[in-house]
Amino acid sequence: METRTLGRTGLAVSVLGMGLAEIGMHMASKDQSRVSELLNTGLDAGLNFLDTSACYGNSEELVGAAVSHRRDDYVLATKCGHATGGFSGEPWTLETVAHSIDRSLRRLKTEHVEIIQLHSCGLEVLERGEVIRALQDARDAGKTRFLGYSGDNEAADWAVESGEFETLQTTFNLVDQRARYGLLQRAEEAGMGVVIKRPIANGIWGGGADQARATSRFDDIQGRVQAMAGAGPVEGAPQDRIHLALGFTFAHPQVDTAIVGTTNPDHLIANVDLFESGLGLGGGVVEELYRRFDELGGEWRQIS
Repeated sequence: METRTLGRTGLAVSVLGMGLAEIGMHMASKDQSRVSELLNTGLDAGLNFLDTSACYGNSEELVGAAVSHRRDDYVLATKCGHATGGFSGEPWTLETVAHSIDRSLRRLKTEHVEIIQLHSCGLEVLERGEVIRALQDARDAGKTRFLGYSGDNEAADWAVESGEFETLQTTFNLVDQRARYGLLQRAEEAGMGVVIKRPIANGIWGGGADQARATSRFDDIQGRVQAMAGAGPVEGAPQDRIHLALGFTFAHPQVDTAIVGTTNPDHLIANVDLFESGLGLGGGVVEELYRRFDELGGEWRQIS
């Protein structure tokens, strides 16, 4: 699996990362052996970027039990900010973030993570500065090496311009292209590592509605797919909808890694095979997707 340098962190990360929200939403402690198979299959295939969050159900706990014995084999990123795990404090305070980070380390069975990310807080929270100080305190204490922001729209713009973060995780895919209107370029110019979430837009383009009913964002994504795909077939596009989606995302050199979630090892390996066989899109496919988005959704905001 190809690796790229994650901005000024200097970390070498696989271009395909493992997004671990799915296991937290759909798997329980009784499924630990399946989670272990999934994550170890990914690591063995060269996927070394693992992205989870304190608020992804029991994801962190499952990850810790599955692969903490291979801690040197992966770059670990988690997220914080929400009040989770029975903590009674308010979200987006210094105390809540500090508690969340310590809880994450215990669950992940590690003394540190490579990246702690604020999890999609709004602009007003960022401007207040308290949660950023909490992340800086964690870095000073050796609990994380780097600070990241995970989010979209104006808050992502602020995070890039602030200079406070080494990484940006943001939404970008063939029906959610706002980030190419300058955000990706500014992040790269700032030396930030760029992590893309939802790179396949839930696999809806070219698939059926059943593929994505589990997500609360289904309606927004489906509406965009219907609008853009409704203009007719994209000439020269691959038949495989995941190839099309990932090919579009990775047509942008600012992307260091993109996280895809699954609970199925076979799906994970199929995605790896796509990368190894080549994701290039020819024949003006990317330009046609640009045209449709600019015409139909130039004012669409990122789906958070």
